[in-house]
Amino acid sequence: MRCAIVGSGLAALAAHATLRHAGVPAEEIAVFGTHEDPTDVWRVRAASIRQQRMRSESDGHLAPAAFPGLAVREAARRRMVRPLLETAASRYHPTVGDFLAHAGRVAERCGWAASFRRARVARVAAVEGGFELDGEGPFAHVLVATGHPGLYRPREYPHAVHAYEPHEYAARVAVVGAGMAAATEWLNALAAGSEVVSIRRREPVRRPLNVPRPLFTKRGLPAFHRLPPERRASFLRAIDQPSYPPGRAWDDPLERAMAEGRFSGSDPGQTPSREVQVICATGFLRGWQHDMLLSAIVRDHDLPTHGRWIVLDADGSVPALTDARRTLALAGVAAQWAFPAADTIAGAKYVARAFARRVCRTR
Repeated sequence: MRCAIVGSGLAALAAHATLRHAGVPAEEIAVFGTHEDPTDVWRVRAASIRQQRMRSESDGHLAPAAFPGLAVREAARRRMVRPLLETAASRYHPTVGDFLAHAGRVAERCGWAASFRRARVARVAAVEGGFELDGEGPFAHVLVATGHPGLYRPREYPHAVHAYEPHEYAARVAVVGAGMAAATEWLNALAAGSEVVSIRRREPVRRPLNVPRPLFTKRGLPAFHRLPPERRASFLRAIDQPSYPPGRAWDDPLERAMAEGRFSGSDPGQTPSREVQVICATGFLRGWQHDMLLSAIVRDHDLPTHGRWIVLDADGSVPALTDARRTLALAGVAAQWAFPAADTIAGAKYVARAFARRVCRTR
């Protein structure tokens, strides 16, 4: 078997679909993961925060070819021009339901089920001819796409529910955090009739996407790749700040609730009373140190790191373990050193395409 994908989420599906599109047979790809449905984990998190629309735009799809995007697909399906007008103005955001249906079709068409193996990989070892995964192999090319290492819950709120866990809303709710999940939870709780207190250490940035738009483009990435390690790490820390999109759809409900005395801010140092339900919309644990497999890879192969990032080449591959005959690459949030928005669909496809090029080059 020529290549392996470790992980079974959306980034893994993007990689599998891209490899199949490049001509790699499904029987030459092994996908090791814990979820046969690659949308399972993301689906639960989206449902938990009652997410209705994607933050990504028309090109935030899992199909290997860039065209047609989700806006074109919806316009053709519904026989209406509005999605095309919205995407021309960078205002198109597919529904979560449409995205999940699309992901299901991609998985079916690329033969995901034929490649999937239910297993949690604990070790990736460099050997002659490639890599062994817990003793199985060797695989000439391995993509590690294990996703976020876990939900982050501040110590001050050990008994709080996390926004990405299923929950309802009490009469009084305190939402910890200031990003997209927090803003979504403010509106959810207000719509449920709750009084809401926002607990945040800093004000959120208002921007359409989770990183500045140029970082998604071929024009913006080269400047990022030229940054020396310390400046690159500083840059990644600087853009890693809570944000949610601008627009009246967010602002109007909050302004009405403030006028009614149902929405307010609070000092992070204040502890909510026991009658208040605390929801941590604080995202995920950050850094390779929290991922057991990545930690083992770094330790076993003495890989260079910089803070919470593993040092990667511009294509997401690990320099010390990649050459003309073999590839070890990272996808998802672990690939931020190569692509700042690596935990987006666009980031997953960026690494997937580079990985497929390496696999096909050695056929």
